[in-house]
Amino acid sequence: MDTRGLSSQMKDSIPVAGFSPQGSYGLQDSLRSGFTSVKNELLPSHPLELSEKSYQQNKDKMNLSTLRNIQGLHAPLKLQMEHRAARQIQRLPFLPSSNLALDTLRGSDDTVGFEDILNDPTQSEMMGEPHLMVEYKLGLL
Repeated sequence: MDTRGLSSQMKDSIPVAGFSPQGSYGLQDSLRSGFTSVKNELLPSHPLELSEKSYQQNKDKMNLSTLRNIQGLHAPLKLQMEHRAARQIQRLPFLPSSNLALDTLRGSDDTVGFEDILNDPTQSEMMGEPHLMVEYKLGLL
């Protein structure tokens, strides 16, 4: 009979690949789950950073509630349907999409921000085999 304690038995156990959040050798499987990013694991360093991340969502909620109070329930519902339809309009997966229709509905088509300048489509990391990307998006692979 084995007289070792439970902690010793847990230390000697062999990890099973299916139950491990990482790969079979204790490392992250970058091919299946993508590269790790330390930035995603960090907490906001300042309270305003968290507020800035949810600014557009809070602004949309406030505009919809104001619209509901002024024009009734149909106006925000119609606007939400238009936003959902504009979000679904995209180009093929290997081409960058500008989401111009969504920017026009939000009223931000005439403002130029950092994301407009720094997201240059010619320097996109989405370049790849067009046929494979479309097949992957349609679930044929």
